[in-house]
Amino acid sequence: MIKVFSLRKLKNADMVEILERIQIAPNVHSCTVEAPDVARKALPGQFVIIIPDEYSERTPITIADWDAKKGTITFIFLEIGASTQKLAELNSGDLIYSFTGPLGKPMEIKKFGTVALVGGCYGIGGIYPVARALKKSGNKVICFSEARSKFLLYWNDKLEEVSDEVRYATVDGSLGIKGHSHDDMEEYLKAGKKIDRVIAIGCTFMMYRVSEVTRPFGIDTIVSMNPVMIDGTGMCGACRVVVDGETKFACVDGPHFEGHKIDWDIIMSRRKAYLEEEIISQER
Repeated sequence: MIKVFSLRKLKNADMVEILERIQIAPNVHSCTVEAPDVARKALPGQFVIIIPDEYSERTPITIADWDAKKGTITFIFLEIGASTQKLAELNSGDLIYSFTGPLGKPMEIKKFGTVALVGGCYGIGGIYPVARALKKSGNKVICFSEARSKFLLYWNDKLEEVSDEVRYATVDGSLGIKGHSHDDMEEYLKAGKKIDRVIAIGCTFMMYRVSEVTRPFGIDTIVSMNPVMIDGTGMCGACRVVVDGETKFACVDGPHFEGHKIDWDIIMSRRKAYLEEEIISQER
């Protein structure tokens, strides 16, 4: 007789237990896990690599919040591929097969002056701990939060708690300006308002557009790159990006880079490398 073992009963050192997994917007989930070792060392801008079960791929996800005393980590993920769909099926009490972190270099936190943070999709959760840390360091913090419609936005109250101002942009105009955050930022800068640093976390295209908006103004613009990763320690080379003509690894040299120095054409083309395989995986 073949015995089937539940991940609830068999736990190895890499596994973590889910304390809460809720859908906070269509296809967007917030997940809190018990991971005391990670929580004790986590810093703003770092990420974890998650494997929902033994047959899933390794997915890098930015840490959205943590509590060192309680030993918990919270992350936001978009249900878009086979592995994140598996992750969305897990609930409180279930075990994640592998949870590794914190990885990557933390975001530089010091007093810059006025800092604008741009978040879209899962990146809204990603900018939250950075905004909180920058505010504590004495900066004026302005958050730009974007989505296709207001029902896709989340954590509005959390961002408003740690920001001097939160500006919303929705494609359908249901909240804030009609359009994208880079449109709002362009108008903001053209009006003569000063920003000393811009930080963008979210989809590749959004970060590219933000970088192009700030380029003429000469504003330091930091983007958080999220290419395909395997080991997360700089050994596989899958997450390579070209920055100022040099090859860098997002997992160990980043994930944060100066947006004006990134070769975006290469990034865009490499994002499509496994599109066919991902479609086949989802079908299976």
